Amino acid sequence: MNPVQQPINISRRNWLKLGSGGFGSLALAGLTANRSMAGTKSPGGPHFAPKAKRMIFLFMNGGPSQHDMFDYKPKLYVDGGKEGKKKKKLMAPMWDFSQHGKSGLWISELLPHIAKQADRLCVINSMQTDSSAHPLAIPMLHTGSFQFVRPSLGSWVLHGLGSSNENLPGYVTIKPTRTFGGPSNYGNAFLPSAYQATRIGWEGRPVKDAKIKNLSGHGKIPGVSDGVLDFTQSMNRHLLQRSGGNPNVKGVIDSLDLSSNMQEAVPQVIDTIRESKETLDLYGIGGKRTDDFGRQCLMARQLVESGVRFVEVACSGWDHHSAIETGLPARCEEIDQPIAALLTDLERRGLLDDTLVFWGGEFGRQPESQLLDGQGSPGRDHNAKGYTIWMAGGGVRGGLAYGKTDELGYEAVENKVHLHDLHATMLHLLGLDHTELTYRYGGRDFRLTDVHGEVVHDIIA
Repeated sequence: MNPVQQPINISRRNWLKLGSGGFGSLALAGLTANRSMAGTKSPGGPHFAPKAKRMIFLFMNGGPSQHDMFDYKPKLYVDGGKEGKKKKKLMAPMWDFSQHGKSGLWISELLPHIAKQADRLCVINSMQTDSSAHPLAIPMLHTGSFQFVRPSLGSWVLHGLGSSNENLPGYVTIKPTRTFGGPSNYGNAFLPSAYQATRIGWEGRPVKDAKIKNLSGHGKIPGVSDGVLDFTQSMNRHLLQRSGGNPNVKGVIDSLDLSSNMQEAVPQVIDTIRESKETLDLYGIGGKRTDDFGRQCLMARQLVESGVRFVEVACSGWDHHSAIETGLPARCEEIDQPIAALLTDLERRGLLDDTLVFWGGEFGRQPESQLLDGQGSPGRDHNAKGYTIWMAGGGVRGGLAYGKTDELGYEAVENKVHLHDLHATMLHLLGLDHTELTYRYGGRDFRLTDVHGEVVHDIIA
């Protein structure tokens, strides 16, 4: 298109003056996936019958300690205080483990509510990733790469499956981290901007105060803003015809339509007023420790129930190099009841079977103790060679502990699962072949797993 053939895209400032409201800093976020966008090789839906239709990604930012929650190591209790192979003292877990459910999964006393969900959990104790540094491992978890800016997992899912609600974003991230990749962790990179996330809040701020910016108008002049939108869209549609269906023009048309639709749809979806007291209590909303993360989990359920394809919920503060004795119980108390409530709520609403729920961090922790600055109580250093994640619903085998680390938990030794394998498996559960979900950019085809990744069929129900 030459300069006089650009689509009309009303600026956020002028749109607000008219009262129609944009929908925040991600101006095209979450549109219904457009299969005609140039360069895509999107299949127009799943490659095969999916087990999951949507996904909730519970990101524990910092690297939670598997030794103290899910990866029971009797020898670590016995050898605590002895010198480890990294020349530091082995650190015995400070909390007891016990078996739960019919499956007998080992879960520590730090997570009494999640322990009751044992038969729904598919626990992978043999995870591995490529870096034990936060600035590399966090982008790796979210995008499959730490060397280059790449589309996020949620963007790939939306690219492959599209959105199922034309009035809501297809991809939402709640309280993401500002650091270690920041917006790139939920960005679209070279995929069309329709596939990036809509952000709600930031880490470190209460989610109850978070809003999608510019969603509601101010000083609306009756009839004027609607007339301006109608006139603008009519000109854009004429341009779309003259340009032969140019996807950039189509993207602007869709973004303006969605921004208008979201003004009514979003407040109705992410509002606790319509929830019963029993539901609020279930999630721990109003509790001193559980209120904030409980609200995030409830919001995630509301969003997926309303048709949002991919929701990420983030919880920071899991980087326990020291003071793990007090820090880890505090984090566990924040998430334990809300996550158990999320699984229960999804199940009773008939959503868990086709909603894939993921829990985990960018890596795990070492079996040896660490003390930053030589002060306070000890913690654990990073471990990328053997750590734990779990999934539930969405076609995974519940009540399963898959893979093993060595007897002290330094690294995976049985049924190793690399992060690329995990990504391939997640996509498979959603009905997407990771080798076929590609996008041509810069003269080559890209995919989430690059040239790697094998589906872990053993964990699929």
